[in-house]
Amino acid sequence: MIRVLVVDDSAPVRRLVTLALEIDPDIQVVGRAVDGRDALAQVKALKPDVVTLDIEMPVVDGLQALARLRERYPRLPVIMFSTLTARGAAKTLEALTLGASDFVLKPTTTGSVAESVREVHDQLVPRIKGLVGVYRMFAPGSTHAGPQPAGLTSPAPAGTPAATPEVLLVGASTGGPDALTQLLPALPGDLAVPVVVVQHMPPVFTTMFAARLDRVCALQVHEAGEGDLLRPGHVYVAPGGRHLSLVACAEGARTALLDTPPENFCRPAVDVLFRSAAGVYGPGVLALVMTGMGHDGAAGSHAVALRSGRVLAQDQASSVVWGMPGAVVHAGLAAEVLALDELAPRLVELLAR
Repeated sequence: MIRVLVVDDSAPVRRLVTLALEIDPDIQVVGRAVDGRDALAQVKALKPDVVTLDIEMPVVDGLQALARLRERYPRLPVIMFSTLTARGAAKTLEALTLGASDFVLKPTTTGSVAESVREVHDQLVPRIKGLVGVYRMFAPGSTHAGPQPAGLTSPAPAGTPAATPEVLLVGASTGGPDALTQLLPALPGDLAVPVVVVQHMPPVFTTMFAARLDRVCALQVHEAGEGDLLRPGHVYVAPGGRHLSLVACAEGARTALLDTPPENFCRPAVDVLFRSAAGVYGPGVLALVMTGMGHDGAAGSHAVALRSGRVLAQDQASSVVWGMPGAVVHAGLAAEVLALDELAPRLVELLAR
């Protein structure tokens, strides 16, 4: 049984989240806290497996509570409950830098309570199960044999060349904002290729995330628009709610934004970007799949491998959730599996060939 503490200053929201979670027979809401101070006391008393945490609260707000939780319980999964607004996005991104595991949006439906319950359930339950599985795996006393070793080399796809890459692709989801904030600033500003990123995020969030990255990177970071010409030394972040595809042009490649259905329940999806890039660049693709839940990126990595591109994956130990990179590794598509702090130096080495 997964034990959850729900933290929100709104009684209706606490009831809604409780209803949404307890639909699942494997989840039990063991406590409901009305502010951050109450949450800290209940975490100590109840020892939940995961906390859902509102951001805007009186007395001690969500960001203050998160910082204190991370000091005392560094691996406890904490999922922020956010609003789809500029203020909500800014606060959520700050929470992710403070160590929040992930975030979900408060219900946007204007219909029945049942619709809102279903919306919260569909967002929260998969994240809770994925995060708690990792939390228990690495908890003290776990009998887990250990994480995938850093530097493990999987069987490389047939035909993988030592070609000089022409583009760097990056796909990430849960844990990705923090991982990307470590990876991209470690790349030099004179990088000889463009970088294209899909991070699973809704609209507004990707705009602010790209702006935040631009402030800390030597590379120039933009949220991708329609028809952007890919240029070396620039990073293009897929906009929330739209797939990002690449198309060939006389100057090289341009972006194309698509409103086609979600893939792997995601839009933007990593698979869409990887497939399109494989068609444009062939063996010139260098792709990286980072921390994230699910298997988005596996099919796209297969397309990259078929065109003799190269795929790297983040290792299990440094991933918040090893779903996406793990799927690539288990499919035998990863030429290298590296820890987060090893990725930037290796990418620079490969791009300098």
